[in-house]
Amino acid sequence: MKKIIKMLAAVAVLASAINASAEPVRISISQFVEHPALNAVMKGFKDDLQENGIAADYKDYNANGNMGTAGQIATQIAADAPDLIVAIATPCAQASAKAYDKAPQLANTPMLFTAITDPLAAGLVKDYQHPGPNITGVSNQMPMDKHLEMVRRFLPRLKTLGVMYNSGEVNSVSNVKRLKEAAEKMGIAIIDGPVTNSADVFQAAQSLVGKVEAVYVPTDNTVVSALETVIKTCEKTRLPLFSADTDSVKRGAIAAMGFDYYQHGRQTGAMARKIFAGTKPADLPVEFQENLTFHINPEAGKRMGLTIEKAILDSADSLY
Repeated sequence: MKKIIKMLAAVAVLASAINASAEPVRISISQFVEHPALNAVMKGFKDDLQENGIAADYKDYNANGNMGTAGQIATQIAADAPDLIVAIATPCAQASAKAYDKAPQLANTPMLFTAITDPLAAGLVKDYQHPGPNITGVSNQMPMDKHLEMVRRFLPRLKTLGVMYNSGEVNSVSNVKRLKEAAEKMGIAIIDGPVTNSADVFQAAQSLVGKVEAVYVPTDNTVVSALETVIKTCEKTRLPLFSADTDSVKRGAIAAMGFDYYQHGRQTGAMARKIFAGTKPADLPVEFQENLTFHINPEAGKRMGLTIEKAILDSADSLY
């Protein structure tokens, strides 16, 4: 019996030594721009791996909202030849996907996208159930009818809604297309406030004043990164502002119905763990996040000329 116990102890020590000597996985992360939602995705991803015993060496890159920089980062990541590529937001995912065509060293490298609205329209996958040999991930596609219903709770007679978005971002164009389809069924006219970069945000916000009854900002990386400009315009002109990004409510939007992006990152981390355990991306269908949370900032409502009913406040998941 003592011999068996000694053998088991020796096996345990050996297993521990092997585990301790295992090389950390090398992960390159490309993030399009700094803002709370995308930062939360990255943190959730890393926390999930750490808490589940995955040792990792990270190389983190940020394109600072520049499409050209996203392409340069993709080239650098190809040179890194990591064990896993993680692309946060559509421009970085598209740039990283294109790098596969010119980088044979990536032939067997898996890539996970996250915080991507429309992976099909972005050309990242051909089918949600059978995504392709290297690339899969988690989509943050939102039900636009629920967002319009949210705005209508605050403004029951709403007929015109301004939407601000980057016309060069595939995810934003997809969101606005689906928003307009839902709005048509509800008798709401959508007025575009397109931008091409963060410097355009002020002018786009000003262009909507006097034309719409409220403004809505989808999960658009460019506009959200410059949201304070929109908030100031809406406060000055008493124009209610709503968002799909829940972190924007803390910053001064009246309300948002959206995802918990930290959990979105953890969901991406769980997919990474499956890949490190041997599952191929082709065998991992694209995942979606379904649970929405409702956030309200009553003081922002007051500053934009909107008094919020108690019943609406009581229904919020978070108040700021």
